Amino acid sequence: MSVTLTVFYDGSFFSALAEKCDADGLRAAKHVFGPEPSDPEVYQWVLREFAYLRYSPAVEGERRPRAAGNPKRRQRQAAQACSAGVGTRAQQALQLQRELSAQERKSARRARTEAEEARKYQLRQEKKKERRRGH
Repeated sequence: MSVTLTVFYDGSFFSALAEKCDADGLRAAKHVFGPEPSDPEVYQWVLREFAYLRYSPAVEGERRPRAAGNPKRRQRQAAQACSAGVGTRAQQALQLQRELSAQERKSARRARTEAEEARKYQLRQEKKKERRRGH
């Protein structure tokens, strides 16, 4: 299992993209920082809130090879990753998470609406019975 955290500027806010690759596939989670976070702020966020991120469902894809042992090569790869931006698979995983949360909101809204309609119907029935009794 490997976890990658990328902090980037998306045009209006600084965001963190966490990519977790395990046996099931790639999972992604996004956190918006707002203004530019300092290194200590990012470190404190990782210590406090990183474990509570809600990851998207797994997306299948090719497995990334393990990092090379040469530190200079890793540094070059990190620089290339910074210039490349957010990965496509991570974007797909985040899109899937957005769609699932939208479905959850829609079903919750539907349940609330149906409960409200049932309550109003019951109230109408009670009023109809009272009018019929003549009170």
